[in-house]
Amino acid sequence: MLPMTQEDGRLESLIRKRIRALRVAQGWSLEELARRANLSQSSLSRIENGRRRLALDQLVALARALDTTLDQLVAHAADDVVISPMIDSAHGLMRWPIKSDPGMSVMRQRITDPPPGDPARMRAHPGREWLVVLSGTAVLMLGDRRFRLQANQAAEFPTMMPHAIGAEGGPCEILGIFDRDARRGHQKDADGSDADS
Repeated sequence: MLPMTQEDGRLESLIRKRIRALRVAQGWSLEELARRANLSQSSLSRIENGRRRLALDQLVALARALDTTLDQLVAHAADDVVISPMIDSAHGLMRWPIKSDPGMSVMRQRITDPPPGDPARMRAHPGREWLVVLSGTAVLMLGDRRFRLQANQAAEFPTMMPHAIGAEGGPCEILGIFDRDARRGHQKDADGSDADS
């Protein structure tokens, strides 16, 4: 058997905490999870408390019982948790990439203009968009419909539907999540070029 390194010890500790946290999130006792994973309650207690070495067959059974995958159960902790935004001052945008899916990004935008009165100024492009209003009142024009969104209200829609967004009664701030196609479409609208990640 190979000696355990400090990194191995940190990962084992993380896995044990993760098992306990997943069990508690389900509202299960040690007894309940042990039953579901076909382990004895004392074995599970020793696994969670670090008094028993982790075994692959037990981890597989625990992952299955906790409705997760073995990969997720043993994944390393991310060292780079904090993400700084990329700022586009010209368009009033802040953008954060989503590391788990490089095709997606989050954008924060301050909007001061009302939505366009001319339907010809509405845009359509492939993709999906989700947005939430952080402050103020936003107006979402979607096809021939008009939606008023107050702070903390959200909308999700396919961006192939002609759409535009504006503010009503003063500035508003929105936070949007865009898939790769929607992000490309919005970057193209903002700067007139074919931007890509």
